[in-house]
Amino acid sequence: MLYRVEGIVIRSVDYGEGNKIITLLTPSFGKQGIVVRGAKKLKSRFGATAQLFTYGDYSYYKNSSLGTLNSAEILESFRELREGLEGPAYAAYAAELTDRAINDDEAAAYLFHQLKACQTALVEGKDPQIVLRAYEMKVVNAAGYTPMLDECVSCGREEGPFRFSPLAGGALCGSCRYRDSAALELEDGVWKLLRLFVPLDLRRLGNITVRESSKRQLQLVMRRWMDAHLALNLKSRQFLDQLEKYGELLGGPTDRPRPTIHAQEPAEPDAGDGTV
Repeated sequence: MLYRVEGIVIRSVDYGEGNKIITLLTPSFGKQGIVVRGAKKLKSRFGATAQLFTYGDYSYYKNSSLGTLNSAEILESFRELREGLEGPAYAAYAAELTDRAINDDEAAAYLFHQLKACQTALVEGKDPQIVLRAYEMKVVNAAGYTPMLDECVSCGREEGPFRFSPLAGGALCGSCRYRDSAALELEDGVWKLLRLFVPLDLRRLGNITVRESSKRQLQLVMRRWMDAHLALNLKSRQFLDQLEKYGELLGGPTDRPRPTIHAQEPAEPDAGDGTV
């Protein structure tokens, strides 16, 4: 049967001497594995469409678990994400996280649009650490592991202060803190951002300024959460950790000025404005 879909290449591996197998994230059929014959050849008409991060229009025949590409047209190459060091590192992490954390039947149109928006934000030069933290929240939402942030997971109390417990499932109030001695004490701004990230549509990501201490806590929270609930060993994450540590030793990216990020939500039109 012949299928035609829009898709983003989230995985591309060599197959035989001249072919590739790509994994597309599609809005209509979830993740799809497709053989692209001759993609590794210099004069291949499909070589560019099999590159990681490419957004395109693909048609393929499929009678088993893998399809075979029939034709393809690039809609947006995201070429910038394959250049340099920082862009490819963050984009590869987003792609591998999507591929590993989401089952074929869990991927849907919403996550497709969130990944595309994530890649667009990275190309536009928005703070990659904030973009990735927001996208991580989209992935854990899609996988069914959204943390409870507005009330205590144990007793339901809505008044803080809270601590964040990956083990318990989110916020723990002072009375229930004993349930997890390793629960994290977070800055108020970090709680605000976490609550904002849950409903945020990345297509509406604007400009916000986030303090370095808040970004470090956000990274720690999301890593602890994903380690507790997804338990993934991602090669791209290991490389990204090394890159960020190397950048700090060189005085960047933490010392570089970053664009401002605002997230505009209907209920909170000024959410995220200013410094967090």
